[in-house]
Formats: sequence, structure tokens, C-alpha cells
Amino acid sequence: MELAKRLNKLPPYLFVEINRKVAELEAKGRDIINFGIGDPDLPTPSHIIEKLCQAAHDPVNHRYPETGGLLELRQAIAEWYQRRFGVTLNPAKEVLPLVGSKEGIGHMALCFIEPGDLVLVPDPGYPPFSMGTILAGGETYLMPLKEENDFLPDFEAIPDDVADKAKLMWLNYPNNPTGGTADIDFFQEAVHFAQRHGLAVCHDAPYTEIAFDGYKPPSFLQIPEAKKIGVEFHSLSKTYHMTGWRIGMVVGNADMVNALFKVKSNLDSGIPQAIQYAAVEALRGPQDHIAEHNGIFQRRRDKLVKVLDEVGIDARIPRATFYIWARTPQGYASIDFAKKLLEEVGIAVTPGVGYGREGEGYIRFSLTISDDRLEEGVNRLLTWRRRRI
Repeated sequence: MELAKRLNKLPPYLFVEINRKVAELEAKGRDIINFGIGDPDLPTPSHIIEKLCQAAHDPVNHRYPETGGLLELRQAIAEWYQRRFGVTLNPAKEVLPLVGSKEGIGHMALCFIEPGDLVLVPDPGYPPFSMGTILAGGETYLMPLKEENDFLPDFEAIPDDVADKAKLMWLNYPNNPTGGTADIDFFQEAVHFAQRHGLAVCHDAPYTEIAFDGYKPPSFLQIPEAKKIGVEFHSLSKTYHMTGWRIGMVVGNADMVNALFKVKSNLDSGIPQAIQYAAVEALRGPQDHIAEHNGIFQRRRDKLVKVLDEVGIDARIPRATFYIWARTPQGYASIDFAKKLLEEVGIAVTPGVGYGREGEGYIRFSLTISDDRLEEGVNRLLTWRRRRI
């Protein structure tokens, strides 16, 4: 048996490796506080679950769904974008539901990339941006996200010949893993850069509703010319705590949306309709839980950042996402420090280098663990500090 050589270019998916190591320690009786994966611990709001249960009893929803999704869902997505961002979308041509936004992100490269084609990818960045490119046979050009530049790419630092050769550019704000944010002026700059070099733009925006201190993240599509050259991926996973239901969307440029539909129609059979009706309820129903849950995440953020400062770990206070991007102590590589925390105090974090070489020297904490586990985690960090003094 000979497997495809492209698989040799794929590193082990970072979260799988973290979970394996945590499982090994837990099998030996260790209690691990897992700050690793960004999977909201707060439950899906009850009215959404009730709609899912109701729809699941309807035999119509037991059959194959359509790849393009229910018209009602596409309309609900368009309404949500209009209400939240003032962005007008045609539900028939500019909206496509996804089996979670990760699926659409992974497949997008198949719409653009031939072997050897170039894609501009943020570093550090969400791994599927690069992995989708590799699976399509493309090459990545990494755009460094530096702390001194507020974790925004410097478009002027990209050589013109590279930008002219590239076919696609990935952006992601609010950013995973850094927690960096972008304003309208940045998105305007990104659109002008893409127009100048003939680039298509994919903006991944699942964290726009996880924001603090009165901050309201904008959409890339709020730039009037953005729909001419790009799309935005979004998700119900973070906003409505529906990670397990696997439902998201891509919206924007009609040709790009249709290209992804062509790929998907040959590879998947759509989203179960009961879940689609639950998504409609989420988008059109009460939104009170968003502010309530953000209050919880903000309280956790403030507590963790305070303790990290006390133990000598530098961390920025993020305005959005539920991640803390923290510097490793001097002299530690990110993997080594993550192993140290795991082995010495039973705390699992994500090493920054797993998101790219520019992530070296950082670790990521997720705030998606219960308050009591967070309290235990910060106590362990304080105990660890006292042992070091």
C-alpha cells in the first residue's frame, strides 16, 4: 500500500497530540486542567435545543438534505448579517451554509489552487488555512503577525512579485490564536492590497461576537468593495455554543460562494435539516445570552491575566476571542514550557509554535473551562510560582 505523498507534508493536528498526552496522564490518575482547546463549556441556549428536538421528530428532516441548505437558513443568515453589520447579502447567491466553518475553510483551496500555486497565510494562524493549501497542492507564503504590529500583517513587507503570484489571501480577525483585532481601516487596506495584486480574500470571522469592554468587531464585508474580491467565513459554534452541532457559513462574493458549492456538492450531502432549523432559531431568536456569556469570559480573562502577571508570564489583555496569548518565560521554547506546565502542575496549554514559527515563544490559554476548574488552574500556577521562589 502506498499513501499519497501529500500526507507527508501534513504535521500531526496539534489538538490531537495535546489530547493524546492529556489522556495518557489522566489514565495514570493525574488530574489535568485543560486550557488547550477553544470549545465553549457553556451550554447551547435552551430555546435552540428545543427547536432541534422539535425538528428531529419531523420525518421530513430524516432524509438527505441539500448541499445548499434550506432557503430559510440562508435568509436567516442574510438577516443576521444585515442586523449585525449592515451588510446586504443575496440569500440565493451570496450565502452558503457549511458543516462547520472549518470544513469550508479546508475545501476553499480546491476552488482556487492548482499544484504550485501560492497562498498568503498569517503566521501564527489557524492550521486549516495552511493544511487546505497543502492538500490542494499549493504553497504557502507566511505573513508574520508580530506583537509590535498588534498582530496585523504588514502588507508593504510582502514583495510585489510574491503578491502578484499569489492567488488567495487568508485573514482572521478577531484572531486565533493571538486575540489580535482589526479595525475598518485595516480591512480597507486589505481590500486595496488585494485589488492591486489580483488576489481573492478569505476572512475567517468566528469570534466577532466574543468581545469585551464595549468593543464590537467589524466585518470584512463592511468595506463596500470587499464583496468584489472576497468572502467571509463565520460560525454558530462560538456565538451560540454549538460546536458539537457543526454548522457555519460562508458569505460574500457570489462566484466564490458558488465555487465552494460546486466542491461541496461533490463531497458532502449537506447539514442535517434538524440542525439547520436549530440554526435558524439561533440567528432569529433571543440574543441575550451573548452579553451574558461574554461577561463570564471577561471575568475569567481578567482573573487569569492577573495571575499570569503575578507568576511572571507576560500576556496581553485581549479585546476579543476567549484566548490569552502569553509569552513563555525567557529561555523556554513554547513546547518545552507547555510540557513543563503539564508535567509539574497538571495544566495543559497550547504551544504557540503549533500555529506557525512566529508562534514560537508563546503559549495559548483558552477560557472555555468551568469557573471552578479555572480557579483550580490559577491556584496551581500560584503554587508553582511559590515553589520557584
